[in-house]
Amino acid sequence: MIQPNVTVTPAAEKFIKRMVRFSEHPSGGFRLSVSPGGCSGYNSEFTVVPAAQQGDSELLVNGVKVFLPAESRLMLDGVTVDFADTPTQSGLTFFNPNAAACGCSTSGDSAAAPAQATVSVASIARRPPVTSSH
Repeated sequence: MIQPNVTVTPAAEKFIKRMVRFSEHPSGGFRLSVSPGGCSGYNSEFTVVPAAQQGDSELLVNGVKVFLPAESRLMLDGVTVDFADTPTQSGLTFFNPNAAACGCSTSGDSAAAPAQATVSVASIARRPPVTSSH
């Protein structure tokens, strides 16, 4: 099975590790599904699962398992996965230096910037802290 040439930044690696460590499956892995769509070219979803699903490829990121379905492997080849936590966005971002940017708000005279997409983490439920009653 061909592994994609994916770069994971330290910020994305930290996020992925935390998602796995604090999940119901701390010995499992981070399953990242990327599909075509959206203005920037990517629709993405992630889950923490106990094991790879049939057809998934396993990518080790400093000891953390990242499971990639076949279509995601193709789309992520050459892409840098980062994590942004700013007042305007929070989530994984994907930077593809080989893709053209969205033409939604660019003029015909400007140079196209590489495509970028974001996956929001706002919908992730946080577990309440464990408290002891003495």
